[in-house]
Amino acid sequence: MKILVIGSGGREHTLVWKIAQSPDVKKIYCAPGNAGISELADCVSIDAADIKGLLKFAAGKHIDLTVVGPEVPLSLGIVDLFKSKGLKIFGPSQKAAEIESSKIFSKYLMEKYKIPTAKYESFDVYDRAEEYVKSISAPLVVKADGLAAGKGAIVCFTKEEALASLNKLMVQRIFGQAGAKVVIEEYLAGEEVSVLAFTDGTNIVSLIPAQDHKPILDGDKGPNTGGMGAYAPAVFVDDKMFETIRKNILEPTIKGMALEERPYRGVLYAGLIMTRQGPKVIEFNCRFGDPETQVILPLIKSDIVPFLNACAEGDIKDLKLGLSAQFAVCVVLASGGYPNEYEKGKKIFGLDKNFGSSVFNFHAGTKKVNDDCLTNGGRVLGVTALGNNIKQAINRAYSAVGKIAFDGAYYRKDIGYKAL
Repeated sequence: MKILVIGSGGREHTLVWKIAQSPDVKKIYCAPGNAGISELADCVSIDAADIKGLLKFAAGKHIDLTVVGPEVPLSLGIVDLFKSKGLKIFGPSQKAAEIESSKIFSKYLMEKYKIPTAKYESFDVYDRAEEYVKSISAPLVVKADGLAAGKGAIVCFTKEEALASLNKLMVQRIFGQAGAKVVIEEYLAGEEVSVLAFTDGTNIVSLIPAQDHKPILDGDKGPNTGGMGAYAPAVFVDDKMFETIRKNILEPTIKGMALEERPYRGVLYAGLIMTRQGPKVIEFNCRFGDPETQVILPLIKSDIVPFLNACAEGDIKDLKLGLSAQFAVCVVLASGGYPNEYEKGKKIFGLDKNFGSSVFNFHAGTKKVNDDCLTNGGRVLGVTALGNNIKQAINRAYSAVGKIAFDGAYYRKDIGYKAL
């Protein structure tokens, strides 16, 4: 097979790395890719949002399967476009991708099909949203309706914070049109967990639950980022809880989407919070998580290409997923200043060192210039390590992080410690 992976982050590097292990694959392209991906695939300088350019490339190269990494091309309808031209592609349709690209649609779906989530109200007029915030008590969460690169949900512990966040989203438009409408919901307390599942629109194959660390600072302080690290499996989700999540959240969501005439194929990401009343949905994403993918895929022993194929066209009910009994920890190395302003073009040192067979350096914001690997984004690398227990995985990940350096490098020091 010839496979095209779309995207340029750590998630896409992990996908390319896993797909490259399949005996069914002879050639991988990635658009646009990064320095790490270029060692496993031919990188093509087509932006992930240029869906017509991607279609032309895939048709010209006779690509057998396209795998979409980020949410933006999915929200633009890349799956519908490729399918209309007879090209096989992994991911949900534009209408199905609204489960992520519109928080308001997502909340409507959960309310209608009784999927547990936080109580909420939605607004498209600033004055009404402001009035509502003044009438309720904090803490609460203010969310942009549209896509905001994982930074559109703002937890507000006071009314003043909530009003300021509302102003940033709806008046200042810090996320552009994505903040024209907002969801305001109750704050839920508890541990967060990400549960991903392959689905063909009817059947579900669940993946290992992972825990992301979104805030920039240790102890989950500071503003949210795209994710500063993750570990898997999430130790507080036992088999019984996993079955509850499947029965009360994953299955009703897939059934609900089919009833809404938006059949969902691809990977569904459920961002959950474990409350005293049980697991509730914080958000759905229409693609693999980043950095969850960096800890989930290394724990899958099976070839994933048959799953990607069957989700795109066919059914997955007879496919079985082989899972490792190990733990995985990913620590993200970010550029100084992230998630706000940061500099690019810093030389990365140490990637040529011997890290051993249990460590994988998944590139995110990197690029090659001559023979140098340079920083090219906010999140630069996802250093991932496997271990027979969580402590071993944490120690291996941080030992590897200590071998890598670039000017202004920043990382959290407590990834995975909740599991201890």
